[in-house]
Amino acid sequence: MTAQVDYLVVVFTATSGASGELLGSDEKELGQLVWQLVDVKNKKLGKVNELFIKLDLSDLTEEKEEEDGVEESVEEEDRSPADNVYTATSLETALNLFHLQLTNEVNSAGAGTSVCLCTDGPLHIRQVIHPEAASKNILVPDCFYSFFDLRKEFKKHFPTSDLKALNVHIMAESLTIPVDVPAMWDPSATQDPSAILPPEIAVQQVQTMGSIVLALLSEPFSHAFSTQERVSEKFETGTCSKMEKVCDNTVIRARGLPWQSSDQDIARFFRGLNIAKGGAALCLNAQGRRNGEALVRFVSEEHRDLALQRHKHHMGNRYIEVYKASGEDFLKIAGGTSNEVAMFLSREDQIIVRMRGLPFTATHEQVLTFFSPEEDLKETCPVSGGKDGILFVRYPDGRPTGDAFVLFACEEHTQCALRKHKEILGRRYIELFKSTAAEVQQVLNRYSSAPLISVAPAPLVSMLPAVSLLPPPGSVRDCLRLRGLPYTASIEDILTFLGEFTHDIRPHGVHMVLNQQARPSGDCFIQLTSAERSIQASQRLHKHIMSSQRGANSRYVEVFPCSTEEMGLVLMGGSLSHTHTHAHIRSRSGTGLSPPPCKSRRLSPPSYSFGPVPPVMSAEAAAALYPPIGQMLLAPRHLPPGHAYYPASAQLYMNYAAYYPSPPGSPTVGFFPSPASLSSPGGLMRMPGLTYNGNGVKDLISAMQGYQYAPEDALMHAHGPMHAHDPTGTLLTQPKEWVCI
Repeated sequence: MTAQVDYLVVVFTATSGASGELLGSDEKELGQLVWQLVDVKNKKLGKVNELFIKLDLSDLTEEKEEEDGVEESVEEEDRSPADNVYTATSLETALNLFHLQLTNEVNSAGAGTSVCLCTDGPLHIRQVIHPEAASKNILVPDCFYSFFDLRKEFKKHFPTSDLKALNVHIMAESLTIPVDVPAMWDPSATQDPSAILPPEIAVQQVQTMGSIVLALLSEPFSHAFSTQERVSEKFETGTCSKMEKVCDNTVIRARGLPWQSSDQDIARFFRGLNIAKGGAALCLNAQGRRNGEALVRFVSEEHRDLALQRHKHHMGNRYIEVYKASGEDFLKIAGGTSNEVAMFLSREDQIIVRMRGLPFTATHEQVLTFFSPEEDLKETCPVSGGKDGILFVRYPDGRPTGDAFVLFACEEHTQCALRKHKEILGRRYIELFKSTAAEVQQVLNRYSSAPLISVAPAPLVSMLPAVSLLPPPGSVRDCLRLRGLPYTASIEDILTFLGEFTHDIRPHGVHMVLNQQARPSGDCFIQLTSAERSIQASQRLHKHIMSSQRGANSRYVEVFPCSTEEMGLVLMGGSLSHTHTHAHIRSRSGTGLSPPPCKSRRLSPPSYSFGPVPPVMSAEAAAALYPPIGQMLLAPRHLPPGHAYYPASAQLYMNYAAYYPSPPGSPTVGFFPSPASLSSPGGLMRMPGLTYNGNGVKDLISAMQGYQYAPEDALMHAHGPMHAHDPTGTLLTQPKEWVCI
């Protein structure tokens, strides 16, 4: 509650587009501004002023450029019912002129100094003036940050009135105020909101609103205008607890944001509407990068509804889609429970910058030196609070993720820090982005959450016992794993990196690992002719620099020896577990092998327990088709829809490793001796990776030309119940004397 003001300024705006309840929803510019001063104490009305905003698109002469840009139009005054008519050539000029004329009129009246605007609904201020001023980076006069909503003031005396249905004509009728209606406009008829309002109507609306204000001030109402509507001047950052209750009717989802947009950019897009403290949360994708979406929480449902009217309004050159969202959606993104994060974000008026790509050994001192180098005082941007202004993001076990958040005290230091984007710290370039409190919560929640995969994939053959998938300890380690390749590295770059060891590569022995989007994952496997050369290569090339011909970036590459079985296990989608059911236990330290992204240690539990699964075939049939389990490579593959590996509620934030032979070659073939229970001597051949659109047995027979086989022994399991989860896996029985390639 505030004290009664001395003057009210009745204001009405019109654009070149929609009017009524859709005013401002089409992003049209302000074209007409009409106002009238009301003396609250003496209950008197001032002159009606009309201001037209006409953009001069023609080539201005030198004489016109020297003019002020504001002139009183005699021609407009002759045909306008307003007392004073003005013309401006821009919104900024119009707002400054409005403020100047209003100040002069108040000073000449001499009955007081306090002034507040009064409008018919919030659209004129919130949806017209503030959004256009924000998009044009125009400073709005202070008088536009508070106003009285005439409809809400009227409803205090007429509680049964519907705010959305109210208009100036209905309020005037309820107060028995005569209205002079222009002949071309019928206020009682249903108006088309998309229609452009005639200029004469704006003046008539202001005159009627002035009469309504005087009627409310007089007996028997004796109304006191004391509850002002406020427009937030600045977006307040803050934290949100997961235990906080967020109303579903106050949240929207904005989609199509530029990647570099911040919470301040979102607040600027919704300028005129009041966003709750810490109510702008940028969404991240599975890789922790912004996905162009944000969840915004407003202070009330009224402001949320006005935000929905800005659907497909523009932020720069991009249009932004605005949809309804729920409070639960907002808490998933912005909610947090970490005390460390709460302490970090408790410092108000601080600007947050996100660092990505830090070396895992980076310390607070290195980060401080990165932003404030001693030798370059001009590029110094001190971190607010020193070490306390740096927050490293870590996994639950304490390992660093390569991300950190840094606080800066002012915009000048922030811009100086952002100019260090992609500069080197240690041996890595660092990416810098402006961040938000909600993004800090989201990143910390992402990395500190519980394991996302609670159960393991089902085994290839359901009724076989759960066993270790690790290769036997005596495997020959004649392969290399290259980790940390430049993403633009090609086969030629890898061969150049290997140097003299290129001659030891087996035919088709270079295997790139791509992610689900068919992009390089930074890993590669090399098959060499001997284990000795593999060990020599790993000792000489480990952490050497690899350059890419297709890009300027260079990275050091980690080189580890591994066995063919280990390579195949990773490439085929298996995982390397630390637990065994065999008697032997091997240490994996130093091998450089890690599970595929879909089954990494940081996401999976240390061991799996499979529930009972009904057998799909008898034990005798399984013994006939499959060799002893130790000779097989059980490689679970991705299931088609309908086979749930993971709980339906689990949300997976990772990519699946995919194997693509480079250069392209034949499908991977595995040969296994057949058990003695088969009626005729032979063997089993497993060919994973066959194309989905193949012609079945005909293609296999064509591929096996030159080898002795019995056509009736070709056994396809692409669609059978046993391989319903492995549509590209094929089993083909063959005689023993076949040669495996």
